Amino acid sequence: MQQPAHGGNLAWAAALAGCPPEAILDFSASISPLGPPNSAIAAIQSQIGNLRHYPDPDYSELRLALSHFHQLPPEWILPGNGSAELLTLAGKELAKLAATTLITPAFGDYYRTLAAYNVKVLEFPLDLRGQGDKGDTETRGQEGQRRQGVTIEENSPLPLCPSCPLLPKPEKSGLLLNNPHNPTGKLFSREAILPYLEQFALVVVDEAFMDFLHPDEEQSLIPVVQKYANLVVLRSLTKFYSLPGLRLGYAIAHPDRLAIWQLWRDPWPVNTLAAAAAVAALQDREFQEQTWKWLPPARNQLFAGLAAISGLQPQESAANFLLVESQQSSSQLQQQLLQHHQILIRDCLSFKELGDRFFRVAVRSESDNQRLIQVLRSHCVAEVPSVVASGAAEC
Repeated sequence: MQQPAHGGNLAWAAALAGCPPEAILDFSASISPLGPPNSAIAAIQSQIGNLRHYPDPDYSELRLALSHFHQLPPEWILPGNGSAELLTLAGKELAKLAATTLITPAFGDYYRTLAAYNVKVLEFPLDLRGQGDKGDTETRGQEGQRRQGVTIEENSPLPLCPSCPLLPKPEKSGLLLNNPHNPTGKLFSREAILPYLEQFALVVVDEAFMDFLHPDEEQSLIPVVQKYANLVVLRSLTKFYSLPGLRLGYAIAHPDRLAIWQLWRDPWPVNTLAAAAAVAALQDREFQEQTWKWLPPARNQLFAGLAAISGLQPQESAANFLLVESQQSSSQLQQQLLQHHQILIRDCLSFKELGDRFFRVAVRSESDNQRLIQVLRSHCVAEVPSVVASGAAEC
């Protein structure tokens, strides 16, 4: 079975580990361990009888729930079959432009959708150095500020210059980026992105992990979307609410643009159960508050545990995952953890800038996080017997 480019492929992992898929402890997919919310499950059950009917093609109830959630008119919102479907529509739009700029390392699906429409891609790499200093999870220097444990990058965090000669006429080009950034977890400030809305013909911001930040910390561009006709914001409802099997996301953009996107796609992209679950989840304030309260200490626990293992260097993150640099092959480490412990981590081979020396892990429950830390610690000691005598664990 071919090694997957995405995380969360439990069929592949189970085949390699020689166990049932349900036995795998999955750190590879960045999904909240708290869900799905009971409210969403109840909503799904209540709609079983409606499976004999087609969904509302306009998704009026879902769009109304999203409009209340974001304080926007419903016509500015387009639900989709996961944000991946909407990303494909954005790719078709970007294909009309001279080129599209990516901040790298970039999510593999960006390359997929841009390649499908033969889009010229310009790559600008992030500086990954110095983002994971051990023992420095509460202070930062000039490059950003911290609010309740979240680092917000403010001083020139985007590694591109619209007046740079490498960028041909940005007014005829597009910009595609995610915030928080995947796979690093870096959070760009709203103010850092706003200037590019004045310079690029189209800016698509994937905010798939933004809802993991408390409203006091998030840096979403949704509050300014009505000011910029060239702005598209993509959102996911599956990661925060633990519903990836339902495939549900939405785009927020000017109604004229969304009307065109609607004409490009097949009817009924969102099924009845997914729409009902989304409406219930959006109204579940208790679950949202529970998630915002859970994530920071759980992420700090995982960061500290990984940072204490010599040879592993986690990077600070605003999302529900950590990017970790390793002194050994991450693909070999992935296979060893699967075969010996039924634990799945996400290698970063699909991010060409990272290669085989990085892996990504989701933040899970305290007990799951501790199990991963213990396994990595014992694995590293077992792998480097000469270090055992010195009392250090090295990976």
